[in-house]
Amino acid sequence: MKLYDTSLAPNPRRVRWFMAEKGIEDVEIVSLNLIQGAHKQPEYLAKAGLPNVPALEMDDGTTITESIAICRYLEARYPEPNLFGRTPEETAVIEMWTRRAEMMVATPFMLGVRHTHPALAALETQNPAIAEYNKEAGLRALKVLDRRLAEAEWLAAGRLTIADIVGFIGLDFTRMIKLAIPEDLKNVHRWAQAMRERPAAKAAM
Repeated sequence: MKLYDTSLAPNPRRVRWFMAEKGIEDVEIVSLNLIQGAHKQPEYLAKAGLPNVPALEMDDGTTITESIAICRYLEARYPEPNLFGRTPEETAVIEMWTRRAEMMVATPFMLGVRHTHPALAALETQNPAIAEYNKEAGLRALKVLDRRLAEAEWLAAGRLTIADIVGFIGLDFTRMIKLAIPEDLKNVHRWAQAMRERPAAKAAM
């Protein structure tokens, strides 16, 4: 298998983190330079179908994009440690928190960074109003995570799951624009520090 990857971007980082948690080492990493438009070249588009990263090319030539879809496939191929749920009930709760983490936190923060950071202007036309709206939306959503983390060590289960990876990487991406996370979100800060201390954090940089 080959993983088409790029540094810094949050969605590829999700997959690298996921693989690190599982100890997956037999996937070839192919780095693409998005600033130079490598993801828009005909050869890549013929595989991926869209100018998106990450993309996972399977041994039979099938190629999938979308980070969560890639992680689900890898979960099926490498089932331990489990990161998507063991029972129907646990799987549903993890799915719920993964979607909340993605839609309420990760996506707004990613848009905030993309429409703010000068280097990312090469990828799209930036709009400061979009940036501000989404940064504020992400910060509001962190209050939801903080309430959840007041009663649990991790977002969705008694262990780290895909929900934690999605939520933390979305939050951590804001370092690129030095967005301050309110100090009163003590549970978010505790959880974020626990994520930074995991061995997989270094592998996913």
